[in-house]
Amino acid sequence: MSSDMSSTDQPTIVLVHGAWADASNWSGVIDRLLGDGYPVRAIPNPLRSLPGDAASVRAFLETLPGPVVLTGHSYGGAVITNAAAGLPNVRALVYVNAFALDEGESALEAAGPDSHLSNPDPTQVFDFVPDGPPGPTTDLYLKRPTVFASFATGLDDDEKAKVYATQRPGAFGGLADKSGTPAWKTIPSWYLIGSGDKIIPPDVQRAMAERAGAHVTEFDEGHLGLISDPKTTTRVIEQAARS
Repeated sequence: MSSDMSSTDQPTIVLVHGAWADASNWSGVIDRLLGDGYPVRAIPNPLRSLPGDAASVRAFLETLPGPVVLTGHSYGGAVITNAAAGLPNVRALVYVNAFALDEGESALEAAGPDSHLSNPDPTQVFDFVPDGPPGPTTDLYLKRPTVFASFATGLDDDEKAKVYATQRPGAFGGLADKSGTPAWKTIPSWYLIGSGDKIIPPDVQRAMAERAGAHVTEFDEGHLGLISDPKTTTRVIEQAARS
C-alpha cells in the first residue's frame, strides 16, 4: 500500500467467526489487514440461531458508513450469506473454509457424509450441554479428539489444546437452521478452500463456490487455515477489497 493512502480510501473489512471459535481466530489476519491500511472489525457471532445470528451481524453492518467486504469462516459463512442479503454497502463476500448455503440448506446438512462432524452417533463428536438429547438451544462442544484429529489440523499440539480449551459452543439450532435467500446471488464472492479440511470437505466447498460463481483460491490447509496461513487468507480478502 502506498504511504499516502489513508484508511478512509479503503472498504471496511468485517470478519465473522464460526462455531467453536471467537474473533481471536482472526488475529493473524487482522494484523496484516491493519498493516495494509484497512479498517477492520472482527465482531462477535452469537452462535445461537442462524436467523438471530444473521440479524445481529446485519444490524452491525447497517451502522457502518462506506463500503464493506464481509468475510465469514465456517458457520460464519452461513451467517454472512443471510446477513448481507439486500444490503447495498456490502460490496463483496469472502468465504474462508465456509458455508455458502443456498435457501433451505443447513450447515449440518451441507457438510455432507464425509465431514468428520457427520457421525451416526453425535455423542462421539460433541459434548452436549445440558446433557441429554439435543434441542435447539443445546450447546454443542467439540470433544477433544474431534479438535485434535479433525477441527484443528495444521496447528501444533499446544495450539490445538488452546482451541479445545477456549471453544465457544454453537447452539444445535443454529447449525440445523435452514438458510434464507443467499446474498451471493447478488453480491460478488471470493472463496478460499482448504484442501485438507475435514470439517467442510474440499469437494463440498468447491461445489458451493462454483454454485455461487465465486473467485476461487485453494490452499493446502485444514479447517482453521485462517490461523495456520493468515497470509493467504489476507491476500484473498484484499483481492476482494480491491475489486
